[in-house]
Amino acid sequence: MTKEFDDYQERIQDDIATCMDTMGVQPILFIGSGLSRRYFLAPSWEGLLQKLVDECPLIEKDYAYYKQKFHSPIEIGTAFADIYREWAWGEGKDSFPDELFSPNQPAEIYIKYRVATFFEGLLSSADAKDAGEAHREELESLQKVRPHAIITTNYDRFLEQLFPEYSPVVGQKILKANYAQIGEILKIHGCSSDPASLVFARNDYDEFQAKKKYLSAKLLAFFAEHPLFFFGYSAEDPNIRAILADIDEILSPEGQLIPNIYLVEWNQQSEKMTSFPSERLIAIDAEHSVRAKNIISHSFQWIFDALGSNNALQSVSPKILRALMARTYDLVRHDIPKRTVEVDYDTLERAVSSEQELARLFGITTLDDPSSVNAIYPFSLTCVGQKLGYSSWHQANQLIDQIKSQKGVNIKATDNRYHIAILAGNTMQAHKYSQNAVDLLTKVRDGEDYELEH
Repeated sequence: MTKEFDDYQERIQDDIATCMDTMGVQPILFIGSGLSRRYFLAPSWEGLLQKLVDECPLIEKDYAYYKQKFHSPIEIGTAFADIYREWAWGEGKDSFPDELFSPNQPAEIYIKYRVATFFEGLLSSADAKDAGEAHREELESLQKVRPHAIITTNYDRFLEQLFPEYSPVVGQKILKANYAQIGEILKIHGCSSDPASLVFARNDYDEFQAKKKYLSAKLLAFFAEHPLFFFGYSAEDPNIRAILADIDEILSPEGQLIPNIYLVEWNQQSEKMTSFPSERLIAIDAEHSVRAKNIISHSFQWIFDALGSNNALQSVSPKILRALMARTYDLVRHDIPKRTVEVDYDTLERAVSSEQELARLFGITTLDDPSSVNAIYPFSLTCVGQKLGYSSWHQANQLIDQIKSQKGVNIKATDNRYHIAILAGNTMQAHKYSQNAVDLLTKVRDGEDYELEH
């Protein structure tokens, strides 16, 4: 391992810690097929199509023929879907369950069934278990991340096994969710547990494309408010480009770096490298690109460790948080307005007028005198950035670094008139800022003279 890679790891870990600390929320993990290949030997797109060739006797030509003819894996899969339908209604009928022969079933259901069956069996295979054992420590580190949510285009149920307290939400059901998802695995291309849900053939992708803007609108809050880490994708992956295409103008005005999006790239030679690009330009169409942070490594364990360093969250159940959010939403949206529950409005009014009382109503203990703390330090760094006219926290954090460079004082390092760190649990800190901080950073932004007050 080179000294350059050691230094690179430290820089990335510090950057992740700063991003996590500044945003004050858990990361979102966007998981692609690269992780399935790494941890249980799942095939690539081409590998899956090759397997489908081998399984169907009516596909008479080699895979290379179809690749020459169609070029796109989606078009190849669509052609195979037609052949699988013919096979299912002929000599292959015994290979499919009777319910698939209903006239209401889509034509692609037969190939989707075979794909789903393959992934369901693969997870329990001996080879897959051996691959998982070879990466056991890395997987344990991944489990400790406790992400806010996971988004994936993978069909398999590997993530459900790894995060049993997280609830899978499949396909179109994502669009029907009425509140910000927490503790959920959003399977935007379907799941092997429901073959019909798989986004596989051309018409599936066309339908997905037609509804992509609605999905992007749902995910926008995730992208804007959470650190987002892409694992198992390349920068050229059409899935990344499709999601970022609808939101790049909001996240990166004038082509600026998006400070909270990281593309993690696997590179077996990373330990021998001496230079590492810190950014990656992701082309989303012929005219537009998105600048995101780039991480290169042969191992993901140290990255997962950086993401999972908040030990205070280890005892927090995503299932409980998800249930609390869902029930609160239902109470406010339906039950209370429709008077389907008995409500003590005096108690409720007193509770909502005080953060401390509201927390007690939920059975949550609070910090001493939080109302005075919130009155003096009401802003997150994101709010500070917005008050300064920026789109995110990143530029405000740069002004704080500028103060440190000019005055030798890091206002985030201590509790002072500009900043306070509130401890929640044993290790987790929430950083809040005062109006004094906004006034100070305004002067720094405008190039005015300023002095730090104690």
